[in-house]
Amino acid sequence: MVEKEGAPMGARETAQQPNGPIVAAFLSATIGLFVLGLVQVGTVVSDTFKERVFDLGKAWIPEAEGIGPYSGKETLMLVAWIASWVGLYFALRHKDVALRPWFGAALAILAVAALLVWPPVWHLIE
Repeated sequence: MVEKEGAPMGARETAQQPNGPIVAAFLSATIGLFVLGLVQVGTVVSDTFKERVFDLGKAWIPEAEGIGPYSGKETLMLVAWIASWVGLYFALRHKDVALRPWFGAALAILAVAALLVWPPVWHLIE
């Protein structure tokens, strides 16, 4: 940080940091939610998939039997969120990107994810 000439005392110029990591954070969260929606639809459509998702949750969550396949759905969402965050962070960490298109993409993914977990939508698929 450097003091600017002619600026009021104490005013400093700060270096602009790239906003790529910020984009990586909010986009990865929406990707995680989208995966949750896809898994929800998959468990509604296929009993075999539902059992595999439940088995995944039972593999590491104590007392997963009490919440059923939701344990596996949360597991897959968590893996997708963290994996996409790590990948996007390393891809965008030094970049300064336009926020509007990335934010628009995140909102679009979030809207689709919300539809996928909304019962009237997946009841149509049953």
